[in-house]
Amino acid sequence: MAERSGTVINRAGGNMNIAPSAIAMVAGIAALECVGVVGMTSRTIQDGLSELFNLKDNLTKGIEVSIDEDSVVINLYVIVEYGVQIKEVANNVIERVRYAVENQLGLQVAKVNVIVQDIRLNKN
Repeated sequence: MAERSGTVINRAGGNMNIAPSAIAMVAGIAALECVGVVGMTSRTIQDGLSELFNLKDNLTKGIEVSIDEDSVVINLYVIVEYGVQIKEVANNVIERVRYAVENQLGLQVAKVNVIVQDIRLNKN
């Protein structure tokens, strides 16, 4: 996920440390709520096999979180539904993830990158 173990927010009453996995969880839930997003995927086949054997949580699969001094960069590897406007779906994911992380965790999001890894038919 990230090189650092988390991000520390200094408040008047004390400090709060937020782990990258918590940031990834909020981002993953927000992304999956977007219309046109079918699921998340790993960056590479090797990452996918590693996650399969480690039984990682599916909500954080395909999400990378990088933490700088006072901001967060989130990379999301998504699968979109066939027939949707990919640009609109990506913009929706970017805005929803940024809003969720900033409002729920109080972190400054510097950038949200959406990488479309696959397109699938949504069989409902």
